[in-house]
Amino acid sequence: MLAKVLSAALNGLNALAVTVEVNANLANGGSGMGETVFYMVGLPDNAVRESKQRVQSALANSRFHLPRMNVTANLAPADIRKEGSGFDLPLAIAMLKCADLVKRQDLGGLMFVGELGLDGTVRPVRGALPIAIEARRLGMEALFVPRDNVREAGVVNQLKVYGVETLSQVVDYLNGTLALEPVSINTREDFYRAQAATELDFADVKGQERAKRAFEVAAAGGHNIMLIGSPGCGKSMMAKRFPSILPRLTLAESLETTQIYSIAGKMGKDTSLITQRPFRSPHHTISDVALIGGGVNLQPGEISLAHNGVLFLDEFPEYSRAALETMRQPLEDRQITISRAKYSATLPCSFMLVAAMNPCPCGYYNDPAHECHCTPGQIQRYMGRISGPLLDRIDLQLELTPVPLEELQAAPKGESSAAIRERVIAARAIQTMRFKDSPGVHCNAQMSARQLEQYARLDADGREAMRLAMQRMNLSARAYERILKMARTIADLARHEDITFEDVSEAVGYRNLDRGDWAERGS
Repeated sequence: MLAKVLSAALNGLNALAVTVEVNANLANGGSGMGETVFYMVGLPDNAVRESKQRVQSALANSRFHLPRMNVTANLAPADIRKEGSGFDLPLAIAMLKCADLVKRQDLGGLMFVGELGLDGTVRPVRGALPIAIEARRLGMEALFVPRDNVREAGVVNQLKVYGVETLSQVVDYLNGTLALEPVSINTREDFYRAQAATELDFADVKGQERAKRAFEVAAAGGHNIMLIGSPGCGKSMMAKRFPSILPRLTLAESLETTQIYSIAGKMGKDTSLITQRPFRSPHHTISDVALIGGGVNLQPGEISLAHNGVLFLDEFPEYSRAALETMRQPLEDRQITISRAKYSATLPCSFMLVAAMNPCPCGYYNDPAHECHCTPGQIQRYMGRISGPLLDRIDLQLELTPVPLEELQAAPKGESSAAIRERVIAARAIQTMRFKDSPGVHCNAQMSARQLEQYARLDADGREAMRLAMQRMNLSARAYERILKMARTIADLARHEDITFEDVSEAVGYRNLDRGDWAERGS
């Protein structure tokens, strides 16, 4: 007897429909309850191959007594590798259909995904959201997912999504002896209700007014920023508060970010949407694969998990050179294409990079309160761990010095994140109007060379300031573009149509860690 049940496999950020075909013939006339002979084809990985043992135990412990059979299971299309444990549930349903224990005749409009425990419970899987999107695209009547994944998949409208806890529940529903209610989620209501304010606030930061201004510029234009200063000057403190001045996630951004977290298996239980901008802070021992993504079975890296949010790399020079250099192309293209022997996938990674580092091995170069014991050569080698091309891709490069204790005690409470965010949102609104006819461009940092020429117009004084900066600091063409983009953002914050001398001067002031400038002061 032949049975076909629809499921899905992950393929990068999307899902691909997979038909689980099971052909079963009675062995020895079906007498006895001996072991079923089981063959699986269709490029299954080890986790899929092991489903044989999980499914047979789940069937037995759910009190489904199947006759002895010779079973051949095929996962079609057979030329695409299948990964994960989500085929357990559809495989079990197909076997029960072959044994005539599932009475429903037409399973064509139903899709199933879920891992089975040995006791018949249905356990959560990765990628429930993209699978639900694929089910709706195919016009499926209903999708059955594990109970823990139901809110994640339920954000897809025009599709009935059922959350199930056991294999028996699914069979009873298909046989008409149990009623199940599809999950009902008001996506917009859930999204806006969950957007709570962050506990971290820039009001906690005393002093460092120039650094806070730099973060405001970075947030307003979507720019990358690097902080360099001695220990205790507030680098990490301000970096962790950066998301608090960014505009709230839009619903479209939330759905896109949720899709990434879904395929990574990082959605919380009963979570429907990611509602806060991601803030990822991996340790400096991270490998290049963990940073950009990949592996034997595709996993999004930290740069994709930070999509639409912030990637904070503390102790920047301590990261491996290979890991840092892999970020150069994603920082430009805002997406990463991962090509391996078994797969090729493109993942989005439009994030803002916040890097923090000490100025030298001992940490006290240029610190007025501590003596630095490093030689110029040691300082150069320490800075040399960061390549010039990577440094060029970081728009704002800012030196910090610790705030003296007397100033800390006397300083009033700083400006709140909410007040800073209002100015950021106003500047972003200008950019939204500017790029309304440019799909994929949302802020100044994403401007192309042609858009830069069109929108970053300098007045006469601004052109002179730029010419002097290029000559004195020996900046690259990429650094020139970065300064123009920053100047455009500063002008937006000030609501200038054209970029003025003051806008350019402030933008140039944020490039004081360019390689040539630092080398000159460190020698």
